[in-house]
Amino acid sequence: MNQKWDYTVDYLVAGTGVAGLSAAITAKRNGLDALIVESTDKWGGTTGISGGGLWMPNNPVMKKAGVHDSIDEAFDYMEDTIGDVGPWTSRERKLAFLYGIDHYMNTLSEEGVKWARAKDYPDYYPDLPGGRIGRGVEVVPFNVRKLGKWRKTMRTSIPAPLMTNDVWLLSRAWSTPDGFVRGAQFVFRALGGLLTGQLKYGIGGALTGSLMHIVLRQKTPVWLNSPVKELIIEDGRVIGAVVEKEGKLVRIKSRRGVMLAAGGFARNKEWRKKYHGIEGWSSAPEGQLGQGIEIGQQAGGAIGMMEDAWWGATTADPDGGEQHGFVLNERSDPWSIVVDQKGSRYLNESESYIDFGHHMFERDKETPAIPSWLVLDHRHTTHFLNSALMVPGARKKLTKAGELVTADTLEELAEKMGVDKETFLATVERFNGFAREGVDRDFQRGRTAYDRYYGDPLVKPNPNLGTIEKGPFQAIKLYPGDLNTKGGLVTDEHARVLKENGSVIEGLYAAGNNTASVMGHTYPGPGSTIAPAGVFAYLGALHASQQAQNPQQD
Repeated sequence: MNQKWDYTVDYLVAGTGVAGLSAAITAKRNGLDALIVESTDKWGGTTGISGGGLWMPNNPVMKKAGVHDSIDEAFDYMEDTIGDVGPWTSRERKLAFLYGIDHYMNTLSEEGVKWARAKDYPDYYPDLPGGRIGRGVEVVPFNVRKLGKWRKTMRTSIPAPLMTNDVWLLSRAWSTPDGFVRGAQFVFRALGGLLTGQLKYGIGGALTGSLMHIVLRQKTPVWLNSPVKELIIEDGRVIGAVVEKEGKLVRIKSRRGVMLAAGGFARNKEWRKKYHGIEGWSSAPEGQLGQGIEIGQQAGGAIGMMEDAWWGATTADPDGGEQHGFVLNERSDPWSIVVDQKGSRYLNESESYIDFGHHMFERDKETPAIPSWLVLDHRHTTHFLNSALMVPGARKKLTKAGELVTADTLEELAEKMGVDKETFLATVERFNGFAREGVDRDFQRGRTAYDRYYGDPLVKPNPNLGTIEKGPFQAIKLYPGDLNTKGGLVTDEHARVLKENGSVIEGLYAAGNNTASVMGHTYPGPGSTIAPAGVFAYLGALHASQQAQNPQQD
């Protein structure tokens, strides 16, 4: 068939998160001309507003530090935590991820990315065989002035040199000595950058900023406001795509294939209702509409795990917007509990966020628990950072909206929450006994290193347990929101999109949140979203670079 093309490249990449940027960098390093297209007016995707961490077992930074780990132990841990829930969690894909880590990180190091260990961050199930502390990595704060005009269109959440290992300590910067020291270090780090004329961003901004800097240096074009509308297929092979640019449809030939790295469907209310039974409560940015999944399906791609997401506890936007705030230390720190709408505890408040979200959904099937209530003793409000209330005016707005209630007594608090008073008071009394004893006999809160990561070491005998007895008390509504969705196109160990029968769609690759995650229904460690997104994008671009050029001619 004689096709008419407006633009020709070797490799077309849809998306500008860690997956898209990593794919383009890898393609260019391997001799391919790449083009990146982004559907929104900002680049960075969900990665840009994330914590920026990557869960990388047996990584080069660990090895350099002399920290023991191995692929065998990491694989056993993944098998134990993830299991086999579909072809996306196959043995081959798990091993491809683990073996790809060294190559991916070393490749980016050679391009100038500076990695650091989150050495204190545990795996989320550290007590299981193969579990470790310190497998997480991140990019050191990056000077975004290097991006020139591209800084203006950068998607980021915290324009400051914050690092993953700062968060757990900064949340108690004014209540513990180590928190105070880290707070001072953070301030000096920020001032130091400014005094030297640099503007350094950390966490997700450091990662995407570093990668975009490489992309720009490699002279790879990036088109914003340019969504992929459909794939072009000849003889069963993807040979290009139709992209909408400046209101016009542009036909792009891609000799070595197309990489879909366009994110999840967290902002697609219709799909959320269909697959999750809810419409929103996500922390993901706009543009997460599932376009990559949809066009992959239209090309014959299979989908999997659409019912799941990177769940967690979230709080409402004080201004009534759709983007919820993600809750971490607030529910894990002592002097707090979470109860359902009857006033009963039903989970370990300090557990991993994906387990927390799953448990909220499960509880709601038998007892109303969406939303639940996070109940705080006065000492929690004076000792720890509460991100939901940091925005000026948030407390007043959330109170007016009924999302936050305050009372001098627990009896009054129960009335304002609308829970059964006797049930709630009995729940608090039982929990207070556990807090004094130091053992949560109902849900084992504070048992693992992961639980204790967001605890307070000065609280004895259990850093995650503190009695609920000193007012005034607060309660804020929690919803089962997400970081993004984690279901989508089914891919193999080379990031190639598969059909329902398991065969490969030649020329079509996918990575990131528009694919069914190799992590299955769980979250093995910090950065289990970003790590496989980057590694499989690298593997896909590497595979494409090793293939023969499409047989079709211009």
